[in-house]
Amino acid sequence: MSTPVLELSLKAYTSGDPAARAAFSDDLMRGLKEHGFIILKDHGVSTELLAQAYRLAQQVFEEPDSTKRRFAAGMRGYTPFGVEHAKDSGRPDLKEFWQIGHEPVPGEESSAAFPPNVWPDRPPGFRETFLQLFHRLNDTGIVLLRALAPKLDLPEHYFDPLVERGTSILRVLHYPPLAADVDPLCVRSAQHEDINFLTIMVAAAGAGLELLDRDGTWLPVETEPTNLIVDSGDMLARMTNWTIPATTHRVVNPAGPNVSRYSMPFFMHPTLETSLKVLPACVGEGAKFPEVTAGEYLYERLKAIGMA
Repeated sequence: MSTPVLELSLKAYTSGDPAARAAFSDDLMRGLKEHGFIILKDHGVSTELLAQAYRLAQQVFEEPDSTKRRFAAGMRGYTPFGVEHAKDSGRPDLKEFWQIGHEPVPGEESSAAFPPNVWPDRPPGFRETFLQLFHRLNDTGIVLLRALAPKLDLPEHYFDPLVERGTSILRVLHYPPLAADVDPLCVRSAQHEDINFLTIMVAAAGAGLELLDRDGTWLPVETEPTNLIVDSGDMLARMTNWTIPATTHRVVNPAGPNVSRYSMPFFMHPTLETSLKVLPACVGEGAKFPEVTAGEYLYERLKAIGMA
């Protein structure tokens, strides 16, 4: 029997007294360990910004395929329908998406860590809206890692320099209505674990997200459109020696009306140079994973899902 999923208020950490902050850290750790995710409210990302982002997402994916493909550029910009697949899956996911990262600092040359973002010609306001959303979610992720750090015997700001200018990605996803001739074994997003530290998902426009609870139960995850859903990824699992396991999740095909689904996960990554060596407090009887850098691990995983 699954226990109730935790719904936490970020204000308890950002504006609370020491006891409230400690309780938030305890609950965040417990939620990630016991379920793999928590629901986050009072996070400071405005309702207006989220609504505007969804309006623009719908508009950009309504463009003709030939127009969208002009903006296909690897890890930034547009990725066409059917390109990505889950690790160890031979069938493509039924989705297309747009990816946004940190903008290069003025005067800084683009690099593997910070290739230039690719922006569509229209709709108006796409660049400004999604850069703002990127930064608000990045700020939220930094606060969550600060809250988590003491539970790993780390200073509160330990993760700050690792993620403030990490290779994080905001992915704007569109799952189109299922075609009549779709392969019945294909799903919108096959079960997988994310590569990164934390994933912060804007509550989607449309049902379908399911997370595998730690007891082996698939839980449909739906919440108010103003809330965020936070889950743990592979890089954090490696650093914590699976103290915080990576969260398995999927997006199932629609059981009701065959309509589009939109979602906006923010994948919080560290810098490419960050070591994923097991943290001292988590070694226990021995490290389960060899030491690699985040860049080495990222490239390995991108190859496995058809993105490198």
